[in-house]
Amino acid sequence: MRLNKLLAERAGLARRKCDAAILAGEVTIDGEVVITPGVDVDPSEHAVALRGIVLAGAPSQIHLMLHKPVGVLVTWSDPRGRPTVASYVPKGMPRLFAVGRLDYDTSGLLVLTNDGPLAHRLAHPRYEVTKRYRITLERLPSAVQTRWLEEGVDLGEGEFSSPARVYPAGARAIDLVIAEGKKRQVRRMCKAVGLWLTALQRVAFGPLTLGDLPPGKTRPLTAQELQALRAASRGPGRGDAG
Repeated sequence: MRLNKLLAERAGLARRKCDAAILAGEVTIDGEVVITPGVDVDPSEHAVALRGIVLAGAPSQIHLMLHKPVGVLVTWSDPRGRPTVASYVPKGMPRLFAVGRLDYDTSGLLVLTNDGPLAHRLAHPRYEVTKRYRITLERLPSAVQTRWLEEGVDLGEGEFSSPARVYPAGARAIDLVIAEGKKRQVRRMCKAVGLWLTALQRVAFGPLTLGDLPPGKTRPLTAQELQALRAASRGPGRGDAG
């Protein structure tokens, strides 16, 4: 494992701060100062210390579901002082990855974990983990607009969406299911076909559903949910793979 990555996981620091500490000579491996952030280190064989304090062992894996409210950034700090998801993480938690970012003005299900490999698989389009969005609209889509969404649309800037699945979800709402995560993709898809949304919420991520979790609240994933999420992250048709 790279030294700066180990430091980020065990000390709970941002990667830039880890690099700065290493370059400043504040990190030692077996008592020797190391100033190369990308050097490989085996934490099971070497004692790594930051400012003279040996790093603790690997933290237990944490998997949380957060109902992100509207008006919250999916980041750990903001120079402009806007609310971030850090405010909603229980105290004492190590640094977590936010899987599948949500826009500032989008609410819904966000997975938070310190399980790096799982976070990578869930976010990578190769594994085709689906996301379900509840879209409240000024008016429902026509049959033609629905077909365009289901066939894939031109998002502009040389990007195209893959085919989506569309389901009715109320008087002025639809559910859109996609397996991608392009920047502001759902909003761009709606704009491309002439739909004007008034609210957007992610209600499911793979096998996970938001359920009745209140906005701003977190809860640990159950063992069954985690098992299903790991299976989904193996890709289509590989849920039972070892």
